[in-house]
Amino acid sequence: MTIETINTSAPADTRAQQRTARRHTLGLLFAVGVLGVTAHAPTLAQANAAQGKQEIRIGYQKYGTLTLLKGRGTLEQRLASKNITVKWTEFPAGPQLLEGLNVGSVDFGTVGEAPPIFAQAAGANLVYVGNEPPSPASEAIVVPKSSTVRSVADLKGKKIVLNKGSNVHYLLVKALEKAGVAYKDVQVIYLPPADARAAFERGSVDAWVIWDPFLAAAEKQIGARVLADGKGLVNNYQFYLAARPYAEKNQDTVRIVLEEIAKVDEWGAAHPKDVAAILATQTGLETEVVALAASRYAYGVKPISAGVLAQQQQVADAFASLKLIPKPIAVKDAQLGASQLARK
Repeated sequence: MTIETINTSAPADTRAQQRTARRHTLGLLFAVGVLGVTAHAPTLAQANAAQGKQEIRIGYQKYGTLTLLKGRGTLEQRLASKNITVKWTEFPAGPQLLEGLNVGSVDFGTVGEAPPIFAQAAGANLVYVGNEPPSPASEAIVVPKSSTVRSVADLKGKKIVLNKGSNVHYLLVKALEKAGVAYKDVQVIYLPPADARAAFERGSVDAWVIWDPFLAAAEKQIGARVLADGKGLVNNYQFYLAARPYAEKNQDTVRIVLEEIAKVDEWGAAHPKDVAAILATQTGLETEVVALAASRYAYGVKPISAGVLAQQQQVADAFASLKLIPKPIAVKDAQLGASQLARK
């Protein structure tokens, strides 16, 4: 294909025709060039596939062992030998993380007790793959230091803010139940942690139900007073979950992640000061804040047991009875086969 030059001595209409033909020719050349490059240039996914590379996408929050695992970088080192990379995505709370898992933006993540129940009730195809021991002191109902509210019973008729479907949602349910206050007799306002704290500081709400490290930050930074924590009321498990299709197809990778979590748990339990230093770096919070939060951690990841699932079923039944979820669920339906993560 050649590009003819324009004859400047030709009549005006002839020159116009020549310019049109020239633009048409250049357009064809451009299209052929682009199509040729596109046809021969592999996508990043194709390049990775050609090299045998894989990726695990992990959702995490400003809390817990996954934050430590990210900070130490040991999972990346372990998976590098298998040509697997790790992509970390931070979420403000468990419900948002599991929404990411449900729509396919993450493969694995950690949340509290309530989020998997809300997600399962909404049809999310997820599975429980592990849990940390109970950590009931890591979540609490707090009030401003000058508040006249002195007991959970005093919350009747008050405005209480929390992240809907998060682990603290169940804490509020059980605390009100113990105090003899009907759930319908309090005004629950749903906001994510950052917005909830702003409302709490403005005095727009009377109480805030929140978890660490946001809880520790509220105590240390603004003098929030703990009205009741989870002790004697809830377990507050930290669960590890995966998208079912990913877990079933990548059992060995999930097992490796759990093994690395176990190693970080063991290290963290023995090195509280180092834990605080890593968390301060990862979360941007003051060391004294994360040190308080870390002091309430419970270390020691375990495979999901029938007993833990039975306790989760109690949580699910409580939410169903209050019509906080659209339908009753069977938590055991979100269990991966007992032998599927066993060492090969």
